[in-house]
Amino acid sequence: MMTQDELKQAVAQAAIQYVVENEIVGVGTGSTANFFIDELAKIKHKIKGAVASSDATAERLRGHGIKVFDLNEITSMPVYIDGADEITAQGAMIKGGGAALTREKIVASVAGKFICIADGSKLVATLGKFPLPVEVIPMGQAVVARQLNAIGGDARVRVKDGVPMLTDNGNVIIDVHGLQIKDPSTLEAEINNIVGVVTVGLFARHGANVCLLGTAEGVKTLIF
Repeated sequence: MMTQDELKQAVAQAAIQYVVENEIVGVGTGSTANFFIDELAKIKHKIKGAVASSDATAERLRGHGIKVFDLNEITSMPVYIDGADEITAQGAMIKGGGAALTREKIVASVAGKFICIADGSKLVATLGKFPLPVEVIPMGQAVVARQLNAIGGDARVRVKDGVPMLTDNGNVIIDVHGLQIKDPSTLEAEINNIVGVVTVGLFARHGANVCLLGTAEGVKTLIF
């Protein structure tokens, strides 16, 4: 039986085949993305560099000697590779467990393809068991939480060491518990339209193009 870390390692290795030589690769945030960064380091001489979706990812990339580009310096890149907290068979995802959802969504929007790398436990029929992260301007956290509760969720500000956790952008995260997301694309638009919301961690309107799923039987490729 493979451990969760071994499954993450397997999909990280499989993702290397999607990296385009002599180009810039977009890199996500989180434990699975970290495995991918470690694999990317082995072929760093074949790429121009990377765009990072968080300060932590940028630090890990630089630690491996991979050049990190500012997204404003580039106009396009072939692929963005990142994990997911949940993904459906249609390629819609919940992301943001690592609090980097806004930057992840921005970097992904520039890439030609989004390659999701995840262990098999992340594949779900309906999104929502994993709390839905929403990045919010701090002064709006109470009003946004009320509106998120009104759509049927249980909105809670994410806390670390007793205080609200701040993103790399200086904002707070509200995690919405108890949702069953039947129409992720519509809900993504609805939450993004709440005043004070920076980004919701639903990646449905522009979801994954490919998911490499780590299973006990090996890496399965889902194409959307």
